[in-house]
Amino acid sequence: MPMKTVDLIYFNAGGGHRASALALQQSIAQSGLPWQVRLVNLTEVLDPQGTLRKYTFSPEDYYNARLARGLTLGLRHELKLLQGALRLLHPTLLKILKLHWLRTEPDLVVSLIPNFNRALYESLRATLPGVPYVTLLTDLADFPPHFWMEPGQDQHLICGSARAVQQALDAGFPPAAVHATSGMIIRPDFYRPAALGDRHERLRAMGFDPQRPVGVVMFGGHGSRSMLAIAERLPDVQLILMCGHNARLAERLRALPATAPRQVIGFTSDVADVMQLGDFFIGKPGPGSLSEALHLGLPVIVARNAWTMPQERYNTDWVRDNGYGLVLSSFRGIGAALPGFLQDLPACRARVATYHNRAVFEVPQILDALLREAEQVDARAGVPFTRHLSESGR
Repeated sequence: MPMKTVDLIYFNAGGGHRASALALQQSIAQSGLPWQVRLVNLTEVLDPQGTLRKYTFSPEDYYNARLARGLTLGLRHELKLLQGALRLLHPTLLKILKLHWLRTEPDLVVSLIPNFNRALYESLRATLPGVPYVTLLTDLADFPPHFWMEPGQDQHLICGSARAVQQALDAGFPPAAVHATSGMIIRPDFYRPAALGDRHERLRAMGFDPQRPVGVVMFGGHGSRSMLAIAERLPDVQLILMCGHNARLAERLRALPATAPRQVIGFTSDVADVMQLGDFFIGKPGPGSLSEALHLGLPVIVARNAWTMPQERYNTDWVRDNGYGLVLSSFRGIGAALPGFLQDLPACRARVATYHNRAVFEVPQILDALLREAEQVDARAGVPFTRHLSESGR
């Protein structure tokens, strides 16, 4: 197959869209597929001069600001407002995106973002009708309507859970257009063998007792105030507290009294190496962090309440239903709940060990098959998957 150009569409909002795009780009490179992979920041395409952000809003700024302040109350209503604004801007978005596709001419487009798939798909079909369009969900499930899945589009969906697959089929997508993977995309470095050196020796070097459980606490790249509440309520539990870029949070955590050893860690590019030292994980129920922890064999403790992102609430059901960990109504109750959790830890780790996620290696093979199928279709036939839709009666 000659060199193909694959565009991965992302933006820097909550949900790990950029992280998933980078992970997929890395996996494609490692696979040896002869593609030029371009990371496309949708915000830069739609608003290169910042005009819309100045006079209206930026999805990136909107989500990041709320995540930074921990404000998700009423987000369901605000998401509807965002989607309403996108409907009003739809003609403008189409015009901008049509020019973008004509200028860049990709051979395959993969969207790793929600909310914008109507405009992305319709603009691509209007300009490059033979180019396959794929939506790769970076959430365990859709949050309808008009979040990840847009019914009526003859595109492909890549789903990382049985729930998402069923949602796609229920939305009317034909089975041939719905592709299941074994989980969410996580970075290929999480699949590297554990770092050289005995884990017990490394824990001792950090001041831990290897015979006692060690919890890894992580809330994304900038931490969370929830980490203070967790650390205050678990003074006698060995913890590795990962604060990312939040130096102020790290300082406050180091100042808290504790009877058990602790390590407060700032930003590190080798998250997997640190997480491998833990026995369990405490954090937010984001699809990325949950998938990373479970892949490394760590049962999880998460909270679900009014502050939980609406599209992440299903994740807590998934954790509970599969026995992968503990779901609290608030981290204020973690002190009382942890003894029972630790008592069940061996059984929980056994359940987690049954979860085998190879999605980051499966997705390139799915995309390769779609490109090969598109290559076999005569350009005059138009969209290569129309026959699937006609067979489904639509």
